[in-house]
Amino acid sequence: MGISVGLGLTNNCNLSCPHCYRPTEDIGNLTVQDIRTVCDSLDVGSTNLGTGENILNPEFFPIVQYLQDRRIKTSLTSNGYSVSQVPDEMLKRFHDVEFSFDFGTREGQDAFRGSGAWKMAIDSMERCLTLGVEVTILACLMRINYDRMGEIAKLAGSYGVNFRVNVYQPVRTDRFSLTYENFWDGFRQLFDAAPIVTCTEPIVNVALGWRRLSGPQCGRSSIRVTPYKKVLPCVYWPTPALSLKEVPEVRDRIWETPEFQKTRAIPEVCRSCEWVQNCWGGCASRRILRGDLYRPDEFCPIVRGEQLTLNHQVTEEKELLHAANVCTTIVNPS
Repeated sequence: MGISVGLGLTNNCNLSCPHCYRPTEDIGNLTVQDIRTVCDSLDVGSTNLGTGENILNPEFFPIVQYLQDRRIKTSLTSNGYSVSQVPDEMLKRFHDVEFSFDFGTREGQDAFRGSGAWKMAIDSMERCLTLGVEVTILACLMRINYDRMGEIAKLAGSYGVNFRVNVYQPVRTDRFSLTYENFWDGFRQLFDAAPIVTCTEPIVNVALGWRRLSGPQCGRSSIRVTPYKKVLPCVYWPTPALSLKEVPEVRDRIWETPEFQKTRAIPEVCRSCEWVQNCWGGCASRRILRGDLYRPDEFCPIVRGEQLTLNHQVTEEKELLHAANVCTTIVNPS
């Protein structure tokens, strides 16, 4: 199946969204040689181009051409700008393309991201659909939009596209962090709006009553390469695991390096839980960002002595590159 590699080609961006986790102190860019180093050293099954707006990397086109020539399945996450600059033939060869929406209305999107953000994303999304490219709307579940999940799902449904949700992580600020109640209200609204394609958010799996996971995939079958040429087990992981130049030396032993091993840490209080083999104590990145890797996930109902269930329906799974490699949830409102 191969490793899923997230490639942050650049942290440069045409927007400055308040919730973004990308570093802004200085601009970093990966090169074609950097990508070749990754692909020659690891069994790469798929890649996603994320972090900033990737078109702003000076070597964006050679990098994409290299990945496509090697027949590595590649997805692109964009606010719409990068997609608007990619020629039709290259765009059609992406496995899927994701567009970031924080709200399901023009007013909400433009107020949060800046005037014109809505049109830029919509125009690029419509272009992808015209070209037959698989499209997903991506939202970050935050304190300011947890009650808008139905609204965004309706937008996705109107275009017949997938809707993927990531939980906000306090990488740079706690301003948008969810409360326990926000978290579960957001997922209730999401599942009321659309059937589930896949869910790899460990704590949500527990509430669904699923036993489909054997722990999160971050640090086990997926990695992230930052624009600063650092390698992380997860895009939100706060400390670098390796420098890119070390990857050819460790190769498939990367999973046993110290930071990667940390992602598999299980809090002591979770070890006797009947769900421990499925959730492993919840999201490790969330726990370490909160200052204690060995504390249970803050959104776990079990450690609170609560029994929580989620009404939901399930639909046919799709081969989407984010479907099984990060803590995420995908629904299909169409």
